[in-house]
Amino acid sequence: MSRLSPAERARQAQMSASTGKRTIPVAKKTKTSVRSNRRIQKPKISAQALSSQGAQQFQVWFDRIFRAQSVEFYRLLGVTLFLVAFGVIMVLSASSIDSLVANSNSLWVFFKQFGFAILGLLSLSIVSLMSVQSIKSKAKGFFVVAMVLQLAVFFIGKDINGNRNWIDVFGLFSLQPSEFLKIAVILHVAAYLAKQQNYFDEARIWWQAVAMIGLAMVLVMIGRDLGTVIIMLIAFLGMLALAGMPTLILRNVSLILLALIPMALMGSASRMGRITAWLNPNAPDPLDYNWQAEHGMWAIAAGRIFGAGLGESKMKWSWIPEVENDFIFAVIAEELGLIGAVVVIALFVVLAFSLLRIMQRTKDFFSRIVVVSVMLWLVFQALVNIAVVLRLLPVLGVPLPLISAGGSSLISALTAIGVVLAIERENHAKGGVVRSTSRSASARQVSVRQASARSASARQGTRR
Repeated sequence: MSRLSPAERARQAQMSASTGKRTIPVAKKTKTSVRSNRRIQKPKISAQALSSQGAQQFQVWFDRIFRAQSVEFYRLLGVTLFLVAFGVIMVLSASSIDSLVANSNSLWVFFKQFGFAILGLLSLSIVSLMSVQSIKSKAKGFFVVAMVLQLAVFFIGKDINGNRNWIDVFGLFSLQPSEFLKIAVILHVAAYLAKQQNYFDEARIWWQAVAMIGLAMVLVMIGRDLGTVIIMLIAFLGMLALAGMPTLILRNVSLILLALIPMALMGSASRMGRITAWLNPNAPDPLDYNWQAEHGMWAIAAGRIFGAGLGESKMKWSWIPEVENDFIFAVIAEELGLIGAVVVIALFVVLAFSLLRIMQRTKDFFSRIVVVSVMLWLVFQALVNIAVVLRLLPVLGVPLPLISAGGSSLISALTAIGVVLAIERENHAKGGVVRSTSRSASARQVSVRQASARSASARQGTRR
């Protein structure tokens, strides 16, 4: 502590005498004293306060997850979980022979599909707990990442069955960016249209949305994946139409598509061969374009009504190519019969009904467009896959949603359903508030009526 001069001491004594307050000599602050003061000034948080904060955060998290939801929420979640579990079992049955031949392990494809199912359900859980506003804010970034991955296919991708639409990930599995591009385009275009609602009378808004969708579809079509492009076309056109696209623009877009479809069909020799073989099933087929479809029909015929039994398929013994992927419905019909096939179709009807009910309950424009698009995507993809197996359509390479083997298809579909569940969470929360307010308002009206009736009876009694 530094000493004061006699003059300074006298000055301080005069000031203290005039104010009547005792002064304390001021010393110069050193670095060590400043540091010690800073340490002392820091608020100390007790362990009890930390535990209480953690308990509150856990309570919010617990309520968010386990709070009772609507019937539509549980119906959609239940049918989704059942389809995923059923799909894993059928992949085990359909892929056991081909997996044994290719990997010397009959369970290799099953283990991969089971792991993909776990990842997909984790993605569904995480996304369903997010707010709709948070999902909406991340839509643009997700779209950019999906487009970059789709572009990367042309540089580091690999060809599978004539289509260049996969990226090999360290030799462990193949990533198909076009599956994630579906949900990315849906979220991004829905967010864009929701932002531009006040300018729907301007044609440029709709043509910009068409340009976003068209760019994504062109990238997938360059990889020669016609089946994925057809599903994207159905989902995206339905999204734009239900969003309120003017009839004139919709007609012009349809005319453009009619002009581009023949070019897309004739862009591949194998694609034209499959279409020609489908149109002429009894014509000579030296390249075996009808092999897959014919053996799929034989599998369905062998199943009859009750099926051959789970795991007893004969056509899965390398008679049907991609039996655990595009033609898994044929194995379902062979092993579980007509009854099992009808049950699977009924499950997709329930899935469509659940999504439709959630769409009817949704008032927000962005959420409504997303639910409609996801419904069109999953339902029409299932219809196209089943129609191909039944030879109502040529072979297009479209998997059966939530059932066929394939990690990209399964995870993207479960993520999309997670988005719908997040929307239904908010629908239920807002609906509960509306119901409570309406009940309180009706209760107030009843109480006012009762009070007026009592006052009227009291007046009559006083007059008598």
